[in-house]
Amino acid sequence: MTTKPALPPSLAANPKLSSWINFAADGKVVVSPGKVEIGQGIVTALAQIAADELGVDIARVQMVRTSTSGSPNEGVTSGSLSVQHSGRAIRFACAEIRQIFLDTAADRLGVGSDVLAVNDGVITGPGNVSTSYWELAGEISLDRDATPGAIPKSSAQRTIAGSSLQRLDIPDKVFGRPRFIHDSLLPGMLHGRILRPELSRARLVELNEDGARKVGGLVAIVRDGNFTGVISETEEGAEAALAALRKGATWASGETLPDEDNFAEWLKGQPAVSTVIADKKAASTAAKVRTVKQQYSRPYIAHGSIAPSCAMAQWDGDRVRLWTHSQGVYNLRSDLVLVLKLPRENIIVEHMEGAGCYGHNGADDVALDAALLAKAVPGRPVRVQWSRTDEMSQAPFGAAMTVEVEADLDAEGEIVDWRHSIWGNGHTARPGRADQPTLLAATELATPFPRAISVDPPPTSGGGSDRNSVPLYDFPSWHVESHRLTIMPIRTSALRTLGAQGNVFAIESFLDELAFERGEDPVAFRLRHLSDPRSKAVIEAAARRANWKPAKQDGTGYGIGFSRYKNTGAYCAAVAEVEVAEDIRVKKLTLAVDVGEAVNPDGVLNQIEGGAIQATSWVLKERVRFDSTRITSNSWTEYPILRFSEVPDVDVEIISRPEIDPVGAGEAAHGPVTAAIANAVFDALGVRLRHLPITRDRLIAAMELSS
Repeated sequence: MTTKPALPPSLAANPKLSSWINFAADGKVVVSPGKVEIGQGIVTALAQIAADELGVDIARVQMVRTSTSGSPNEGVTSGSLSVQHSGRAIRFACAEIRQIFLDTAADRLGVGSDVLAVNDGVITGPGNVSTSYWELAGEISLDRDATPGAIPKSSAQRTIAGSSLQRLDIPDKVFGRPRFIHDSLLPGMLHGRILRPELSRARLVELNEDGARKVGGLVAIVRDGNFTGVISETEEGAEAALAALRKGATWASGETLPDEDNFAEWLKGQPAVSTVIADKKAASTAAKVRTVKQQYSRPYIAHGSIAPSCAMAQWDGDRVRLWTHSQGVYNLRSDLVLVLKLPRENIIVEHMEGAGCYGHNGADDVALDAALLAKAVPGRPVRVQWSRTDEMSQAPFGAAMTVEVEADLDAEGEIVDWRHSIWGNGHTARPGRADQPTLLAATELATPFPRAISVDPPPTSGGGSDRNSVPLYDFPSWHVESHRLTIMPIRTSALRTLGAQGNVFAIESFLDELAFERGEDPVAFRLRHLSDPRSKAVIEAAARRANWKPAKQDGTGYGIGFSRYKNTGAYCAAVAEVEVAEDIRVKKLTLAVDVGEAVNPDGVLNQIEGGAIQATSWVLKERVRFDSTRITSNSWTEYPILRFSEVPDVDVEIISRPEIDPVGAGEAAHGPVTAAIANAVFDALGVRLRHLPITRDRLIAAMELSS
């Protein structure tokens, strides 16, 4: 039975060819993806795919920023899906467009389309006959729907995809040209700042505006319930007015936050929705002799974007235009429709790059802030910049997790049953996915919307708390369940990997504990429990490249971690070399990755290196701190991240499989690196730390406890 051809999902959802590709009169190919550039390099990778399929030089490709005014609606740029979804859509759209132009050229030139070739957009055939995309563009309308059955070029025919071309977005950033939204200026632009409480969810009961109104350059003070902000002619004036307004504000006490020091256990005691994620029964197994059980946890993690969130908004009558570094301009617009009570067509949301984005940070929130302030000054654009304190205390965090793993062992110490349980808040409260907005200011208005409790995406979309919780290993049976909290004292939403980092940390740490107890090499132990050849290949490649296992020096240790992101995406294995003296230092990370086709190998390397370094920061340093009334880690001092002097040497091997559809690399390294570091610390000192971050103080406490 033959499978009927189908369009890639993003192309099926946005079938109009002209919404993806157009030919400009100046000889450019205009490509308009629905995914956004957030530093991951997709502008370049998608341009490579388009150039290859159309047969044009990449210098001709002009990438258009995503906007609700005309770009395809590809939802949110997240989950390492940009190349996988947008890339496939562009590849198939371009393949069909190329064939449309070849068929039209064949009619014009009087030859068969099968004897025509395309070189940099020029179509040539026997007898030196020729035309071009741009000569034919006037008689070909791309305002037609894509049809299934287009045949992209084979991997052997591609000359641009698969090459490490220089990223298109880097020159502007290197030379300081205004590419980031933070550096952008609009004519007549005003500056806004938002007044928010230090206490968690405190209520504004009194506001003396006298001091703020004396500040030079003040244009307006805007208040709607708890939502309060200032607008000024200058940034300095906005800061001064905000400081004066803060002195005049009186707040009612807010919510009580949980006990941070007992947080892993606190999560297990809260009301939750329990879901069985996977349940596998063995036909027959050896008899259970004993059970081993351990608990692991990770804290809340902040995005820690280098530049705090920023947005611009401008009203024209009952229409508003916003500029934002949101990951999902269409989703953001859906929430704005609910809050601003405007028709969808009256809101245009345009993407601009932001300096740091790892998930649902404050970008969407600040966009609503800007829209609410700008409404007070019709016709003039208002730029709102959050402070570092805002960013580190008001934006959503990655959810804290407690994970219990237990295994039944037979008389030989082999695994006969595996159980995995997760407790924590949901991992997403992104805009545009519910009938109520999830934006911060929406909960602060005089007529407020309810505060959304984060949920988890379904397992078919990669899951949330349960992401990567189902073992890839060939255990006879397993049971995996998730307990998602129905209360949310600390705001959570999507942060890079969602629950995958916590689950892989638990699984791979527990496997190491079982291997150590057996006296078995942890690499051999993993390989013995794997049948998937691609899984085994990345582990073998990372171990070989790291020369597993080098002779240990005092205070040094080596550890390994492995996962396939979402169990459907990129394969990644990591070997960590750590040195423990006065502090814990990750000296080197050696990784192997399989993303299928590597459209831009250097881009894949960059993503794996970046993910590995960020994971190192998460493991060794990052932890949102709070007391009973507020978030206390609201600066780099209280929320330290990895310094340049602490960055490990990162060595990456790409296992190239150009014949296999590409998947994303951005989040593949976090889980394996986390586990590899934790396992290396144990290898160095013989002390197992099961709660992140692995700090010097925690290590000393664990050593004292074990002595």
